[in-house]
Order: sequence, then structure tokens, then C-alpha cells
Amino acid sequence: MLDFMAGGCRTPAQWRIGTEHEKFGFRNDDLRPPPYEGERGIGALLEGIAASHGWERIHEGGHLIALKRPDGSSITLEPAGQLELSGAQLETLHQTCCEVEGHLREVRSIAEPMGLGFLGMGFQPKWKRADMPWMPKGRYGLMQAYMPTRGSLGLDMMTRTCTVQVNLDFADEADMVRKFRVSLALQPVATALFADSPFTDGVPNGYQSYRSQVWTDTDPDRTGLIDFVFEDGFGFERYLDYILDVPMYFVYREGTYHNALGLSFRDFLAGRLAGFEGQRPTLADFSDHLTTAFPEVRLKRYLEMRGADSGPWNRICALPALWVGLLYDSAALDAAWDLCKDWSIEERQQLRADVPKHGLRTPFRGESVRAIGERMLAIAAEGLRRRGRLNRNGVDERIYLEPLLEFTHAGISPADRKLALYHGAWQGNIDRVFREFAY
Repeated sequence: MLDFMAGGCRTPAQWRIGTEHEKFGFRNDDLRPPPYEGERGIGALLEGIAASHGWERIHEGGHLIALKRPDGSSITLEPAGQLELSGAQLETLHQTCCEVEGHLREVRSIAEPMGLGFLGMGFQPKWKRADMPWMPKGRYGLMQAYMPTRGSLGLDMMTRTCTVQVNLDFADEADMVRKFRVSLALQPVATALFADSPFTDGVPNGYQSYRSQVWTDTDPDRTGLIDFVFEDGFGFERYLDYILDVPMYFVYREGTYHNALGLSFRDFLAGRLAGFEGQRPTLADFSDHLTTAFPEVRLKRYLEMRGADSGPWNRICALPALWVGLLYDSAALDAAWDLCKDWSIEERQQLRADVPKHGLRTPFRGESVRAIGERMLAIAAEGLRRRGRLNRNGVDERIYLEPLLEFTHAGISPADRKLALYHGAWQGNIDRVFREFAY
């Protein structure tokens, strides 16, 4: 298992960028989330995308539940039908942004004739939990029963949140540790920069990023800032100790998800897992288990940045730009570490607790998170400048930071912008968000 995680080590020349983003589907006539079934359902949408745009189909229990391509990209379904693109491993942010634009164009080409639209936000702005459909995936059926036993908002996390994240490489264990510490400490600042979930059930909820707040009451066994990352001696082995203590969700065998909720992967290793006595896990089981931990930064064979709300096309591109600028240039990584290396455990935890509500206005050490965000963006911009990856017009990757720079210079977040519209031009009508911010 240690070799499996360490197998992700790559030379800097091999480092790639993998971007994922989720989005809410809605029917144009009544704005409701489409179910899986029916002529205007998510299943039909996937079939249309596969047939028209050359994706390979993946089925589970007779249902089309995902699409994939040889380049490693895939389209998958979140529990309530949120559509997720998991992008290919790409060399530049220019390629990433082209990939995102191409994906949205493909989805639109099938969705529009079906009377469907898609919206990028961190939390479903209108519909209640009971209004959200469930997709026919065995894993989600198990989690649906388990989540309410671990926290009050786990089902909301599954059905009413959307995120954008980037997956980045490391050179070796020491490089992984540096990047993990920097990204974990600064993740709440990224949450503030991308905060875009100020509505629940059609009205303001008092938060900048309610999606981020939801994660604080989802499942304490597998979420949070995992402070041991900052302890002396942290490395692959310490993370493995953590992941083995995260309770299991399932064992996947021959196309079926078998209930292992709350059981121990350590018992599975020893051949003592209840219901699977005498069986031992494979590396595929371990890889599956890695996906069931949800800290703010997650280690697999790469590092996943998990703190941002989903949003429009340009902010999908801005999220990888921020973290590539900070982590893929050694001078920028040093500068980012200088920004946060003396923060205490208590300060990091307080920042994580306060940012969902206050966003960029969160006070910290006599200033605001906005000020820290501006310094982060300046460091990231220099890192991207030094990377020197130019598009066909001779422009480097700093252009993808511009949406974040505009918000921080104005001192507002995406959530603030939508709240101003809600209280102003929209006259309290949340339906307008689907018309004005759809892809």
C-alpha cells in the first residue's frame, strides 16, 4: 500500500494537471433537477453524449452510470445526478481550459434539445433535500443509509453540493509533505476565494460557502483538516495509518457493492472482515477505500485540493491556476509556506470554522482573509509567470487568475455578487440564478 501511494512520485517534467468539476442539472421549464429515468433524464443525457461525442459507456446493474475516454477523462454521476467531468492529465492550464470548454459544449449540445440546463454553484440554491433524485449506483445506496448516523448534513453533501478540484503531482515523499502542508493550511483561504453557495431552499442562508459548512457536519471519521499532516515525521506511512482507521463503506466484487459500513480495513487485511472472513483486500480495494476519506486535501497517488465551491467556466479554470502557481514552482512553494508555516493548530482550525460564514471578511491576525488571499494570488501569479507556458497568442497562464483578482480587488466574493442581485434586480426571486448563471 505504501508502494502504491509512493508510485505516484514523478519528476517535475512529468507533473500534470487533473481538473474535476461538478454541476447541477435542471429542467428549463420548471427548474427541477432531472431524475435518472425518462426521455429528459440523466440516463438519456449520458446516452446522448456517448452516441454523439465518442465516449465509451460504463454500466452498473443495467444502468448507464458513467462515460470514459482513452485519455483517462470520464463523466460520472454524483448521488443526485450532478454531472462531473474528471479531466485527463494535462500539461498546461491552457489545455485544461480548452478541455472544460469542450466538455461544456458537448453537454450543451445534448442538454439543450432535451430542455435541460446546468448551473455551477457550491450548493443547490432552490430545491430541498427531499426534492433531489437519487442515481442508481450501489455505492450511493449504501451511503444514503449510513450518512445520517454520522452527521446531520451528510445527505446534503451527497445530493446538494458541487465542487471544483485539481489533482496535482509530487516529486518524492518530501515534496509531497511540503505540498500537503501548504495546501492544507491555505485551503480555507481558497474556500473564501471561491465561495459561491449563499442560498438554501430558495433564500439566503447566512453563509458565503454553505457547501463548506456542510462538510463540518458530515462524518467526523473522514473529514476535516487532519492536523497530523503538520507533525514531525509525517509521510506516506502516517497517512496510511490514518486511512486504515477510516471506517469502510463497501467491498466491490463482480459488479456489486457489498455493505461494509463502519467496518475496519485493518480487519480486512487480516482476513477477519465480518461477512468476508478469510478474504483479503486487493490493491483495487485499497484504491477504492482511499476515495472514502474526505479531508480538505486528500492523498492518493497525487494530491487533491477539495476546498472550493463549483462555479462558472472561468472559475473552473481559476482553481487549477491558483494551485499550480503555488505548488508547481519551487520559489512559489517556499513563499506560500512562509505565508502559513507559523500558524498554530488552533488558528488553522478557527480559520476553517469561520470562513464558511464570513468568507473573505474572516478576521485573522489583525487583518482579513482577503489580504491573505491577495498575497496567495500574487505568489501564484509569479509561479505561473516563471512556468512560462504560453498559449498560441503568446499569453502565459496568469490569465486564468483574473476572475479571482477581480473579486479580491473589489473585496467581494461570488456569493456577495449573487446576494446583491437577489436583494436587488432579482427582487428575492431565486429562479433568476438558473437563467443568468447557467452554462
